[in-house]
Amino acid sequence: MDLDAFSTVHGPEWRRLEELVRRRRLDGAESDELVRLYQAVATHLSTVRSAAPDPVTVARLSDLLARARTRISGAHEPGWSDVTRFALVTVPVALYRIRWWTLAVTVAFLAVAVVVGVQVATDPAALAAMGTPSEQEQYVQQAFASYYDPKLSFAAMVWTNNAWIAALMIGLGITGVGPVYVLYTNAVSIGGIGGMMAAHGELSLFLQLITPHGLLELTSIFVAGAAGLRIFWAWVAPGPRRRSVALAAEARSLITVAVGLVGALALSGVVEGFVTGSTLPWWLKIVIGALALGAFLAYFLVLGRRAVRAGETGDLDADRAGVVLPTAG
Repeated sequence: MDLDAFSTVHGPEWRRLEELVRRRRLDGAESDELVRLYQAVATHLSTVRSAAPDPVTVARLSDLLARARTRISGAHEPGWSDVTRFALVTVPVALYRIRWWTLAVTVAFLAVAVVVGVQVATDPAALAAMGTPSEQEQYVQQAFASYYDPKLSFAAMVWTNNAWIAALMIGLGITGVGPVYVLYTNAVSIGGIGGMMAAHGELSLFLQLITPHGLLELTSIFVAGAAGLRIFWAWVAPGPRRRSVALAAEARSLITVAVGLVGALALSGVVEGFVTGSTLPWWLKIVIGALALGAFLAYFLVLGRRAVRAGETGDLDADRAGVVLPTAG
């Protein structure tokens, strides 16, 4: 098909549809014309896609049709049913589908942290790399515990920082390297601090301070890393789907993980900001942290499994994802 000739023949219809879409008010005849042109241009787009898939023309017509469809049917206003579905179906499904990836990331992270911690605690050279003896002493005896300052600003800072890290790992998932790098550096950091605390006889203090909020906070980071790696794997091994289709589907469904983790990280931030550094007994702090983690696990394991059995994938429906093209008739 000669795309230039096709555009010359049908260009007036495209420009007329553009004009009608831009008008603030339409009379009855113009409204009927808008619908007719919408159907015609939808057919033109289908023809271009199949016979001469020029990306510029496809993008132009797709944008024009999207605006025309909004003008015809009205913008979609999310209602409470959409919010409820997102919270009780979409997010749990996305989290549930990567549960085994999350478990693998958790095991790998803890393995690296433990190896680094043991090395720092038992190897004088590794311990020396953590700082001078006076610097280590000051950190172990003062800085580590004083970091957990129970107030709202601290909780907000922790929340935004962790949410950014989670979003970064998911956003950089396509690279494969991004999530691995962030997870590895955090594992080495936590392992090194734990090893240094152990070398100075304060391992129990380290565990007491990191466990209450760390149970949910680290789990959320593991989930984000798993989501990022799953997006990368969809690109590497798309299965029976085309690579672009598999990548788009996984990215759409798993980007909701970043949104879902906002709530989990907000909860862990509250625990870190108001429980970890509080005067509550240590056993109660750990119980609170365990309950927060248990609530998060129950949320996506129970609701996610139920939704998956009902056939949910966490992806957008075909119309909103742009899979189904509007056609005339």
